[in-house]
Amino acid sequence: MSGAGVIGCIGLGVMGEPICRNLVRKSGQSVIGFDARRAPLERLGDHGVRAAAGVAEVMREAEIVFLSLPSGREVAALCEGVEGLLAHARRGQIVVDLGTSPPALARDLARAFAARGAGFADAPVARTREAAEHGRLSVMVGAAPEIFATLRPLLESFATDITHCGPPGAGQVVKILNNMVLVETVVALSEALAIARGEGVDGALLFDALARGSADSFALRNHGMKALLPGIFPERAFSAIYARKDLGYALDLADARSLGVAGAENAARLLERAIAAGDGERYWPVLSRAFARESPEET
Repeated sequence: MSGAGVIGCIGLGVMGEPICRNLVRKSGQSVIGFDARRAPLERLGDHGVRAAAGVAEVMREAEIVFLSLPSGREVAALCEGVEGLLAHARRGQIVVDLGTSPPALARDLARAFAARGAGFADAPVARTREAAEHGRLSVMVGAAPEIFATLRPLLESFATDITHCGPPGAGQVVKILNNMVLVETVVALSEALAIARGEGVDGALLFDALARGSADSFALRNHGMKALLPGIFPERAFSAIYARKDLGYALDLADARSLGVAGAENAARLLERAIAAGDGERYWPVLSRAFARESPEET
């Protein structure tokens, strides 16, 4: 028997845990969660989130189920198969992918869930872990209008900016391109920082001047000033491996349209160098180390 107004959360990692916590705090609805690890379930239990024994229990209890998983591969694996989400889906239920996955997968899953009378939306989130903690994420939604209308009040529990991008798959397209532009911008900031330091100009002065001019950006103030400048690239943040995965989705979209995207290809190469150097699990602006390794003074 499903619970009236129960929300499910599957995947309680770096972004999923704070999203789930904001849902139980702000939505006014009961929340049930599942993750393969016990630690986030125990922490969320202190806030009133009920721990499920598995995904089948979440699907049985919840009317709307949010997924926060590393990639489309995990989303597909969780949804398909004899014990997958599709097998447990029921009429009127809605499953929402908050991660970044291939647009084609979102469209395929929307059709598959619709065949069971259920709904599906891709609603990938953007911004930092800190923004997730404070409920200030940006969400880009691909969904039918009636599903978007149902989801919006819940999305407002953890997001301040919500964009309905179009039908299923459209949210993923916009999020993938958001990440492509962001990574390319951080590459440009890494290049500028290396040149400035090589010329004897203080990096903090450079970034402060850029922030006062036409080069100001979210990437500058968050990734440039908080990661590149101090050289702080922690683990348990959005990693170089994940950034390369998202950039791969963008390259696939460009390739399907026979578009040459040299900036994205260069960024992907730098991320690959960072991963090969052992920095794959570190916060993805660590690609600046890969750029520095290519600089003349490092060779």
